[in-house]
Amino acid sequence: MNDLSPLAARLRALPPSCGPVRLIAVDGHAGSGKSTFAARLSAALDDAPVLHLDDLAAHGSFFTWVDRLREQVLGPLERGECARYAPYDWTARRFGAPRGLEPAPVVLIEGVGAGRRALRPRLARLLWMDLAAAESWERGRRRDGPALSEFWDGWTAAEAEHFSADPSRSHADALVRQLPVGYELLEGPGTEAGANRSITERERSAPSY
Repeated sequence: MNDLSPLAARLRALPPSCGPVRLIAVDGHAGSGKSTFAARLSAALDDAPVLHLDDLAAHGSFFTWVDRLREQVLGPLERGECARYAPYDWTARRFGAPRGLEPAPVVLIEGVGAGRRALRPRLARLLWMDLAAAESWERGRRRDGPALSEFWDGWTAAEAEHFSADPSRSHADALVRQLPVGYELLEGPGTEAGANRSITERERSAPSY
């Protein structure tokens, strides 16, 4: 599946989940391809807004951004207002000037923990980038180079702890697997059908998006 327009059409047809917004989460391990997939899906959705959770996280508090997300983003979107959040500068180590996020019909939220327990009631769909942790982290380390090796050591420990306490994959509506060209989408374990069928069975009857 290289054309994401059928998936985009299905997402547009969903009922709103956060005020007038259909909030779609793209979750997965660091390095699994979330940002790239979210960008391509955004394009298929006529440049739907994308909130990157890296903008809400910070050094020393990788997963303690829920209150900022609720106050700066989810609250305004629920009221049909433009959200304004302060993105974190990972180089300067401080939060920057506020940035706007419009209450578009579909808004994508991508990042590790996008499908966490605190967010799921407001999500219209949860998509999980289905690449194992070790492979994802190795990809991320190669991408960022040896200068960030120490950062990655701290990140992977924090991510493993987060998903151990608050897993997302088991609640996913769809699993997204990157292919040499395009993507394959499978029913997620969070769907009624997905919860009652093995991965092998789902692979044989992958939905046509």
